[in-house]
Amino acid sequence: MVTRRITYRLYPNRRQESLLHWARRMHCCLYNAAVANRKTQYQRFNHSVDYFEQQNSLPEFKQVWTEYKRLGSQTLQATLKLVDFAFKRFFKGLGKYPKFKSSRHYSGWDYPNKQSWKVTTNNGVNGYLNLRDLDITIQMRGKARTWGIPKTCTIFWRNRKWYASITVECCSVRQTGKGAIGLDFGSKVAVATSDGDLIESPKFLKQASGQITQLSKGLRRKRKPEKRKVKASRRWKKINAQIGKIKRKVANQRQDWTHKVAAQIVSGNSLVATEKLNLKGMTRKAKKGSKRKRQKAGLNRNLLDVAIGMLRESIKYKVIEAGGVFLEAPTQQLKPTQRCNKCWELTPKTLNDRVHICSHCGHNEDRDINAAQVCLTWARGWEPASLDAESQSSTDCGSMKQLWTKKRQKRPPL
Repeated sequence: MVTRRITYRLYPNRRQESLLHWARRMHCCLYNAAVANRKTQYQRFNHSVDYFEQQNSLPEFKQVWTEYKRLGSQTLQATLKLVDFAFKRFFKGLGKYPKFKSSRHYSGWDYPNKQSWKVTTNNGVNGYLNLRDLDITIQMRGKARTWGIPKTCTIFWRNRKWYASITVECCSVRQTGKGAIGLDFGSKVAVATSDGDLIESPKFLKQASGQITQLSKGLRRKRKPEKRKVKASRRWKKINAQIGKIKRKVANQRQDWTHKVAAQIVSGNSLVATEKLNLKGMTRKAKKGSKRKRQKAGLNRNLLDVAIGMLRESIKYKVIEAGGVFLEAPTQQLKPTQRCNKCWELTPKTLNDRVHICSHCGHNEDRDINAAQVCLTWARGWEPASLDAESQSSTDCGSMKQLWTKKRQKRPPL
């Protein structure tokens, strides 16, 4: 059994939409109240508030703020868990100090179990979503590749539309072949395979950049919003909505393309090997004082337009779902770009050298194809013990599922 997530588009009527916005504001206020409580308790009383203390205070909180009695206790606990997760990331050095969120930009809330919601669908195709705490039944549209047992549901508001993201436990089956392939990702060529194929990136953002630039010129001539001073004009909001619509279309096109390419690669190969890339470092902005900020910004834009991270993750989970193996070669030790696939010797190259010409054996091959072949050669000589050691190491990410495995802490009697 594996867990898969399916996102459906919701179509609420006016009454249902007003209730959804009301619930979103309530969860936003609870989130800000939890952040303020932790901050005040530590600054004034030097007391560190944890998740269990805030969870146990929810009944008393509802007695004061009676509006929250309508909302389910599990959904409120999930919102408090988001606050706890944000503070854990801050203490580990993975994020900034949690800030208060605006109700206008707050996305939505979670249902961590099936007590407060129910989905009615025909094998995952369209259907209706019933939210019991709000007492509404909303029509939804979407299609699941594999349907199973619903577990959790997330309601969120994005681009002026409502969505429901449902996780299900299912026995997902995907067909694959017995082949093996090596992949090399890049910005000029999206994917270079060890078989000699070059998959070009459509670069949807570059195609739509002309429309975005043209609309942005008109956006500058309109009255923009200023915090606590001036509200945006009606024309500014209209043009801003048009820009958002184009960017949303680009994101959907990119996601569709990545899944199609990943499905095509996995359909004939059960072993996929590539190099381990530090995408966060590759797309980091130029250093302070650098004279090539515009060039670095353009390179980052091209890398993000190819969506290397999204494509790699799509291939990875599809291969594992089909029962195959996905391997990532250590880039700094292996150096696939400079290593020759024939003699295994290193030949230094710059980014301008697009053809690999080995200085030892004279092997001539495309730079990206040779790197993909090096990754495949390394994968065929790989030992499974190294992967087992990596899979055994795990960290506590603070999820609700991990939290339920712990014994719920009760408040000591006064």
